[in-house]
Amino acid sequence: MKTRFDQHKEQESQDEDVLVATEREHEIILYNDDVNTFDHVIKTLIAVCEHTPQQAEQCAMIVHYNGKCAVKSGSYKELEPKCTRLLDAGLSAEIV
Repeated sequence: MKTRFDQHKEQESQDEDVLVATEREHEIILYNDDVNTFDHVIKTLIAVCEHTPQQAEQCAMIVHYNGKCAVKSGSYKELEPKCTRLLDAGLSAEIV
């Protein structure tokens, strides 16, 4: 038989599972273009997405060769200002 404390703990655990399931992770997808230089893309990813230079360079290469790359993940609220800054810098990006 479960004690009242155990039942409460179990309910809290179930509630947390529901919260996790409803908060969907989003991603900023950066797309390739024929306008921006590698240096500009790398510097912008470092400034906006808080990438290390190595991360930014790898993302720039992936975008160049694959056409797109997920550069940041998180909640929509967290990503929206970052995506806006990428767009303001002339990059092609969207939140999915």
